[in-house]
Amino acid sequence: MGKRPGGEMASRPLHFFWIADCSGSMKGAKVQTLNFAIRDALPEMIRVADENPNAQVLVRAIRFSNGASWHVSTATPVHDFKWVDLEADGLTDMGAALRMVTQELKLPPEGPMSDRALPPVLVLISDGQPTDDFKGAIKELLAEPWGKKAVRIAVAIGEDAAHEVLEAFIANPDLKPRAANSPEALVMHIKWVSTAVLKSVSSPASTTKDAATSQGNVPVPLPASTPSSGDDDVW
Repeated sequence: MGKRPGGEMASRPLHFFWIADCSGSMKGAKVQTLNFAIRDALPEMIRVADENPNAQVLVRAIRFSNGASWHVSTATPVHDFKWVDLEADGLTDMGAALRMVTQELKLPPEGPMSDRALPPVLVLISDGQPTDDFKGAIKELLAEPWGKKAVRIAVAIGEDAAHEVLEAFIANPDLKPRAANSPEALVMHIKWVSTAVLKSVSSPASTTKDAATSQGNVPVPLPASTPSSGDDDVW
């Protein structure tokens, strides 16, 4: 495999963004399970980072409901990252969240992103329809070189999630949103993106025979099958 833009891999930053829906429809089991799943995934993220020392994994988080705000604003080394539980209320201003991410992916002098970085990982988690200008925001994101090269993963929570919106965010016909219609499925998908996807991006020279597709020249591994749940656990 040839070199990526920016030169050799040594000590290259890998920016990982959680982009979490905290609208009112996420209240209760959905947001509680999301909080549990991300906290539970952190040790595995650290393990993957330790196995790939050429990448410096830096984690941030954005929440969106009525507007969007930083949940964790500093690009934090994964070993130091702490998850504070989200609370849910309000609308679904997904476009505002994506515009915040886009600003962080701009190169100097407009933004802070290094041209030496590995492709960033953007994980969008939502259970509903955007209530603001999502289409304009995704257009701005994909217009940025690092926005286009980013590995964009979406998790659709519940049967009412807007899959077509999440597909527009992914912008890759071969990579579909992961359907999380139960607590077990949400935990599984969060673990998948925290381990298999992170490993693939942090060690891009490796390839896997079960890679489903790629973004930014990074193979995205196939997730495991979604676990089945009883009727009482379906969202």
